[in-house]
Amino acid sequence: QVRAIAGVTSAVAEGDLTRSITVDASGEVADLKDNINAMVESLRRTTRANQEQDWLKGNLARLSELVQGQRGPTAVAELVMTELPPLVDAQYGAFYLVQQDSEGPRLVRIADYGSTPAPGSAPSQFRFGQSLVGQAARDRRTILVSSVPPGYATVASGLGSADPTELILLPVQTEDQLLAVIELAAVTPFALLHRDLLDRFTAALGVNVSSLLANARTDELLQESRRLTGELRARSSELQSRQEELQESNIELAEKAELLAERNRDIEAKNLEIEQGRRQLEARAQQLSTTSRYKSEFLANMSHELRTPLNSLLILAQLLAQNPEHNLTPKQVEYAGIIHSAGSDLLQLINDMLDLSKVEAGKMEITPEEFPLRRLLDYVEATFHPLVAQKSLELTVATAPDVPADLVTDEARLRQVLRNLISNAVKFTEHGRVTLTVEWAETRSADASWPGRADPPAAGRMLAFRVEDTGIGIADKHLESIFGAFQQADGTTSRRYGGTGLGLSISRELARLLGGSIQAQSRPGVGSRFTLLLPVQGAEPLGEADRPPETRTVEAPAGHPDLAGRLALVADDDRRNVVALTGALEQAGLRVLHAANGRTCVEMLRMRDDVDLVLMDLMMPELDGFEATARIREMPRYATLPIIALTAKALPDDRARSLAAGADDHITKPVDTADLLARIRYWLGRAPRTEGAGPPGGAARGGGGAEAGGD
Repeated sequence: QVRAIAGVTSAVAEGDLTRSITVDASGEVADLKDNINAMVESLRRTTRANQEQDWLKGNLARLSELVQGQRGPTAVAELVMTELPPLVDAQYGAFYLVQQDSEGPRLVRIADYGSTPAPGSAPSQFRFGQSLVGQAARDRRTILVSSVPPGYATVASGLGSADPTELILLPVQTEDQLLAVIELAAVTPFALLHRDLLDRFTAALGVNVSSLLANARTDELLQESRRLTGELRARSSELQSRQEELQESNIELAEKAELLAERNRDIEAKNLEIEQGRRQLEARAQQLSTTSRYKSEFLANMSHELRTPLNSLLILAQLLAQNPEHNLTPKQVEYAGIIHSAGSDLLQLINDMLDLSKVEAGKMEITPEEFPLRRLLDYVEATFHPLVAQKSLELTVATAPDVPADLVTDEARLRQVLRNLISNAVKFTEHGRVTLTVEWAETRSADASWPGRADPPAAGRMLAFRVEDTGIGIADKHLESIFGAFQQADGTTSRRYGGTGLGLSISRELARLLGGSIQAQSRPGVGSRFTLLLPVQGAEPLGEADRPPETRTVEAPAGHPDLAGRLALVADDDRRNVVALTGALEQAGLRVLHAANGRTCVEMLRMRDDVDLVLMDLMMPELDGFEATARIREMPRYATLPIIALTAKALPDDRARSLAAGADDHITKPVDTADLLARIRYWLGRAPRTEGAGPPGGAARGGGGAEAGGD
């Protein structure tokens, strides 16, 4: 044992850190063995860390020395592309230099590494903001793309080729000037040590490139000075008689020399400022992170402030457009309809922006639960029949015989995706039909009968929701771009049909969160087909009684005679909402009482027993809607009183909190009048409250509006 310990310690003394003591020992010898092994491991880690730092500092020094020995940007770029990619295990690289032209700055590729140019390959120059190269230049920050999709780029040699898995773009800049962008790609992820080298080297490279450009400008000025000097000497030999004029020329030359000296001093001062700018970059990066967090908080808080006035605006505009007393002129009714349409567009924009912010921040929540497919199909028909009737279109909802009767997924997010797909189909269809078909699909290959692009899901049997239309169609080259945020097929389509272009982008992200995907296929002038593929779990197949007919006849929505005389208590502290809700409810035949806060609502219920329904706002002073609902449920005579919670802020846990407090339903403001009245009719006409119940088209027991733009 002692010989083994002595052998290892001797090896460590000679610099061999690969050995350790493995003999059995006990007592003090065992403690000595463990201490020596721990010491060797500590030395090994310290040595490895020192080696990495030596490698990092040594290569930085070597690269900086090589760059400083060059005379022009092109030589520097070629040197960087020769030395840098193999140093960080990259197999592809490109160096883009900023150049000015009549239209502004542009990035021109002046050197590359391992590229394989071919017909149709990527362009060699970009404007700021164009492609990831231009985006890195405009944002002036590093862009790292992990899991690069197949076919994005190719790393090739004489023996074969492969797709890179990671891509990085690094801006080369001074404090206030972008000089270049370096693009690198590798078949394996970049190591942290290599990332550290890249960050430090590009920071130092910006100083060197700036100095080269400044020196080049100085050389140009010196050449100009030499040319002028030569001209003066030639004229001096020819015009010796004009001594006074020659003296004036000498004075002019001295002034230019002073100008050159002054510019040289400015360059030296600029170099000092560059070092200060490098230190400020880290602080600015922190500021950008803080700004992003503030943006998300601002959007969440502003949703409440925007939805509250928008709720009363939409309801009152809808009431005016309906003109129940027939006391408005046709033009006034048209104006009211335009106000309601504009408000609805604003609501959709708010919802889309909030959803997009959630997706980008990775905070979009998915809550799978079991629900009947029949309820989802009823929601589609109830939502879109009035819209297709207005455009004289035919809406068809069909299911295959073997689709399940119940699904297990997030119903609210599934309804949101279907609503976006069907809304687009109706928007871009002037004549013909829109069809929703639910059937099983094998996802091993895309449908070959339609040209198009697909976002392929995992292979296997998945449930397909196919939305087809006979609309204007989309050119194949635009099929992928329509899934980008704020994108539509082309400029003409955007101007003709409007919209923010967020719906499909959000739908694709929601489909991925649900474990599925969206496939797009289209032919211009023929129509489009969008297929949502989901790995849902199903129970028994859908029965004949639950299956929708092939085509439903579209009729105008019926009135609400069953609401006449029923008494609703509205608890809301915002008078605008109270006025709007009161008008909508009274027009449907309901009588309305008003409570300014939750405490007043509870007291009014204690004093009377003729209230049929409570509409409870969640955000109120003194006593909020959550606590007020809980107190109402504590009174035995109101154990089955229908309570519908209303909210404008729509925080992620509001729905769960309101249902836990005892509410039957949960609706997000701005309230859709038709949807609200449909839910009121449901809750007033159903049996006493039971766990798990819910209105048609809603989630289980109060699965009303979805959260913050989800429905």
